[in-house]
Amino acid sequence: MPKFMKYSILYTIGAGGYGLLELLFRGFTHWSMLLAGGTCFCFLYRINDMPGLKAWKKWLLGSAVITGVEFIAGMIVNMWLHWNVWSYSRYYFNVYGQICLLFSCLWFLICIPAMAFCGALKNLFEKARPFPRAQRGG
Repeated sequence: MPKFMKYSILYTIGAGGYGLLELLFRGFTHWSMLLAGGTCFCFLYRINDMPGLKAWKKWLLGSAVITGVEFIAGMIVNMWLHWNVWSYSRYYFNVYGQICLLFSCLWFLICIPAMAFCGALKNLFEKARPFPRAQRGG
């Protein structure tokens, strides 16, 4: 499967999945969070594909990446653009209200099933047949 197609599918799954999580958790979402979710899921897929890395390290790295993406997105949409999409200001151990320790721990827990799902998708992608090429001549 071409990389562009594979990552387009991953991005769409991540955007939809994160949007759904937010709808279930908060009751609403913002389109910027779909962009962040798609980006995070593509990173999780790459992390899951790292050979020789124990599962818990993949989950920890995934949590760190999600927290990093969330921080960058928060600095853009909340601090720079003043859209006030979210604020973790009321939670302990927050950084500018954009990230906090509690949600980094939640991202770790979410990485457990997310990485398993990435592994299943990798198997599916490897079994997918490429599009047939047009034959020359004739």
